[in-house]
Amino acid sequence: MDDYRAIADELAADIASGRLRPGDRLPPLRRYARRRGIAASTAGRVYRELTRRGLTVGEVGRGTFVRTSAPATEPALAEPGGARIDLELNFPVLREQPARLAASLQHLLRAEALAPSLQAVGVAGTAPARQAAAAHLARGGWTPDPRQLLFAGNGRQAIAAAIATLVPAGERLGVESLTYPLVKGIAARLGVTLVPLAMDEHGLVPAAIDAAPLLRAVYLQPALHNPLGITMPGPRREQLAETLRRHDLFAIEDAIYGFLRTDLSPFAALAPERTIVVDSLSKRLAPGLTVGFLMTPEGRTQDVAAALRSGTWTAARFALDAATRWMADGTAAAIEEEKRRDAATRQSLAAERLAPHTHQADPHAYHLWWQLPAPWRADTFVAAAARRGIAVTPSGAFAVGPAHAPHAVRLALASPPLDALADALDVLAQLAQGTPEDAGVD
Repeated sequence: MDDYRAIADELAADIASGRLRPGDRLPPLRRYARRRGIAASTAGRVYRELTRRGLTVGEVGRGTFVRTSAPATEPALAEPGGARIDLELNFPVLREQPARLAASLQHLLRAEALAPSLQAVGVAGTAPARQAAAAHLARGGWTPDPRQLLFAGNGRQAIAAAIATLVPAGERLGVESLTYPLVKGIAARLGVTLVPLAMDEHGLVPAAIDAAPLLRAVYLQPALHNPLGITMPGPRREQLAETLRRHDLFAIEDAIYGFLRTDLSPFAALAPERTIVVDSLSKRLAPGLTVGFLMTPEGRTQDVAAALRSGTWTAARFALDAATRWMADGTAAAIEEEKRRDAATRQSLAAERLAPHTHQADPHAYHLWWQLPAPWRADTFVAAAARRGIAVTPSGAFAVGPAHAPHAVRLALASPPLDALADALDVLAQLAQGTPEDAGVD
């Protein structure tokens, strides 16, 4: 029976999203069984499955706890003492970036220029920041209005502020049935209930909004969806815009990966009056050098600003001034162009090395979605990959709601050097040709 694995997938997703944090104690077995309405023996299998996946650890006389660190694995693709191959986190940083970014900052580091950057800054940033960001974030014929731009410390804070603005505690936010994992944690901390909305090969299905219980907003990723790699076509975007207007709903558009498709305008171009666009520099530049952006609808800018202030999600002045300089002098644009070429190279490499296995991806994306061949399940494949020093993300991390997550994994392609990525993909392709028994994980 797979029922206990579906329950284990839900708990695994809670751990991945941060809803269950390292060191948290799970409820006693019988109490958990009563709460879920399942047999104690089934609850026992759920807990053992989590332990087998390396997510929890049992302590005699104390209970079961979320691991505070990942279980050790023996790196198979690195030199002795090297780290594992990370196809789990997606942080594209090019080799020449530090020198380029440092050169651009030389003026800002002079005492007379640095003095203003030592002061606090409001959520509206500075006039130069708004002008630079509006020009830099423009794509596909769409340009945000600088007067409606606000700044957060990073993209996650921008998402949190948008949700806090549109969805009161105790109300519902519609999300794609497979979504960015941290949205689940953000919603839990804000007291917001997530409602999974059906998807197909074109992305979110507008009719799913018609069938959903009363929603206050919808969070979506129309371009290079994480994890599925779907880019929503024009007709579907138009249907979605009409559906949102009919239900008087706002959309939160996550455009974090949108810079990889400069030919596409955001969904907000079709429904500017009811879309908050969130973006950041974490993928465009680097996670350690980031600023979050919110492009707000007319009439809602002050509401979003209030949410940013109340959450203390404002950007730091030095980070904002540095970002402004990188955007204004073309440094950020040059790095992003190189990343577009890099992402395409990595997708081509993945298509070559994973053949004859099929996977789903936008050819411009830094990630792909792999529906695993039978008899593999996501959890067993993740465990088998980990034994070989490769970290991948199971589908359960992205699933919303009680439905069983598909037998799939996401591969993040951005972090390893190309030669290490090629080796890791070869190992995964070979794994998939065998069985869990062959890999010793069944």
